[in-house]
Amino acid sequence: MADFRQLPQLSALRAFEAAARLESFSRAAEEIHVTPGAISHQIRALEEELGLQLFARNGKRITITPGGRDFAQVIRRALNEIADAAELLQEVRQQQRLVISATTSFASRWLASRLWKFIDRHPAIEVALQSSSHVSNLAREGIDVGLRFGAGVYPGLHTEKLMEDYYYPVVSPRYRQGQLPTSPQQLPEHTLLRMDDLRESWRPWFALAGLALPEPVGGLITEDSSLTLRAAAEGNGIALTRHSIASQEIAAGELVRLFDIVWKADWAYYFCCTPAAANKPQVQLFRDWIREEITLFQALPQWPGHPTIP
Repeated sequence: MADFRQLPQLSALRAFEAAARLESFSRAAEEIHVTPGAISHQIRALEEELGLQLFARNGKRITITPGGRDFAQVIRRALNEIADAAELLQEVRQQQRLVISATTSFASRWLASRLWKFIDRHPAIEVALQSSSHVSNLAREGIDVGLRFGAGVYPGLHTEKLMEDYYYPVVSPRYRQGQLPTSPQQLPEHTLLRMDDLRESWRPWFALAGLALPEPVGGLITEDSSLTLRAAAEGNGIALTRHSIASQEIAAGELVRLFDIVWKADWAYYFCCTPAAANKPQVQLFRDWIREEITLFQALPQWPGHPTIP
């Protein structure tokens, strides 16, 4: 077995291969992003180490020697094998990495607590979870899977409907020392939390409950449903929320659901990916897994099912 301690420096071998292939120190320097003087210095040091002249020099012109040409062919093969091996490792790592993007509320209150099951089942896959209130460009931002809450129209993406959701009011059991409203008609007497988004309006639920009320005004307005839920859990008011977002706090007893009236959201959750990402093994594994988790979630007794119309 060769003594690797006697090998020339890789930087010198790379400089020599480039100079031999391009027959120019200056062009080799441009390719490697060093100065021509550095290339010349590395090759002279390599010649001294080998005890062999690799280039014949005539002023600024160089000509590779027969021995140098033979050595360059060997070095080129070796460098190509190293480059191929490195590329293969990078491809394998990319195949084992899964980048998921989801809304902040869904990521933090539904997905994150369950994602460990997927990781335990597929420990070789590195999972990166990104959360944002803005819609991400999957292809441009290198995202494998986007979990979106919307109308399901995402041009250029492979899209699958995952789950519908339902709205209902929730409140902390400690709100007003436990003096909670017992009917929807009492809601105008209470603090109703709301979001700065007309798509999260109270009005559809009001209509379903038979209340001719306008959208609440005044009080706290938040930009994210997680913040709205946090305010409700702290006893600051009543929040209208989606079941998937509130189920964790309800199970923990931090929030209680008010009334039996649920409004089916106009939007739903969708699994989205680019056509290229759809063929990745880790994307297919994640799609199958999240469908299993949603089936389990919908099988729980707390799942609202079809909305109750009063």
